[in-house]
Amino acid sequence: QVQLVESGGGLVQPGGSLRLSCAASGSIFSINSMGWYRQAPGKERELVAGISSTGRTKYADSVKGRFTISEDNANNAGYLQMNSLKPEDTAVYYCNAAVSEGVGTAPIIIMGQGTQVTVSS
Repeated sequence: QVQLVESGGGLVQPGGSLRLSCAASGSIFSINSMGWYRQAPGKERELVAGISSTGRTKYADSVKGRFTISEDNANNAGYLQMNSLKPEDTAVYYCNAAVSEGVGTAPIIIMGQGTQVTVSS
């Protein structure tokens, strides 16, 4: 069974930085794509950043120029570097991945349990 575990969240002051990590484990043949979502209290979950198997990236307008998504295919891991953090970035951040468990198998969508990011002075 494939699992995703996020880490790296915490409390940071406005203007600060955090680096979130996402570690995938289990029966993994390949990770087709990976993304980071976030959900703030009282708001819907939103896509923050995504990266395809070819390395193509996309970002929400609210984080462009401040956040950078990357992946380490050799280690089945992904990262979200967050700079110039703002109070409105406060949310639970979730890692999401489309994972193939074998050759020719359809990818399954997996989401982690989330990690809290709080931006406050």
